[in-house]
Amino acid sequence: MVRNKSPHFRGGVTALLLAATLAGCASTTSPAVYATSLSSQDPKWSTAECQEIRARASSYEANEKQTLSWGGALIFGPYGLGMAAAGKQHQAKQRKLFRREMHMRCSSKPLPRDLQNLQTTARTTN
Repeated sequence: MVRNKSPHFRGGVTALLLAATLAGCASTTSPAVYATSLSSQDPKWSTAECQEIRARASSYEANEKQTLSWGGALIFGPYGLGMAAAGKQHQAKQRKLFRREMHMRCSSKPLPRDLQNLQTTARTTN
């Protein structure tokens, strides 16, 4: 087997692995979509706390700060990819924290597994 020891090859493989690893960050369910998945029959649904967070969820994406895009990150080379990945990972975590807060205010059901064990010290306000 011939091994390619070129630094360009290693950099390309690293970038590809980084992008594949963080591809799941972009697939985080938006708060507005999550709000529609909650049952309107739940007793918590009609509370003022639930109504307030559902209103915030409907405008969440419009207020969400733009992160560095993957294409824009290429300008900065490997450092740019790291910055873009960190921004997208932070954005995904904030969305999960917001969805967790919405679930707690609007649903009597237990938290879904993907919303358990999140650090709640980050701000969920938008």
